[in-house]
Amino acid sequence: MIKIDFEKMGGLIPAVIQDNESGEVLMVAFMDEKTLNLTLESGKTWFFSRTRNKYWMKGEESGNTQDVVEVLTDCDADTVVIKVKQNGPAACHTGNRSCFYVRYENGAWVEHSNPLFDPNTVYKK
Repeated sequence: MIKIDFEKMGGLIPAVIQDNESGEVLMVAFMDEKTLNLTLESGKTWFFSRTRNKYWMKGEESGNTQDVVEVLTDCDADTVVIKVKQNGPAACHTGNRSCFYVRYENGAWVEHSNPLFDPNTVYKK
């Protein structure tokens, strides 16, 4: 039986979140054993925030939740790919569909931002 290796990165593993239908990579976040189990049990994506040092469910503030369709691990069992149905227009906290909207072009990083919601309105702090 394969066991996910949480030890290599100090208890965390990268989680690549991918749109189940289009294959688009929506985001990359980190999980520990607890958030992976919460994800598997609830059918929603849960992560560990390294900057806020807390657990969070994707969409708990924005409403842009993710329904888990399939979970895969790599050959080293130290990374997961989670295929999801994205609920709401965007996965990124910036309002963009994907967190990957900055492209390297002609020696520079160029932002191709197309926000689908206003983060200042959604994340009232």
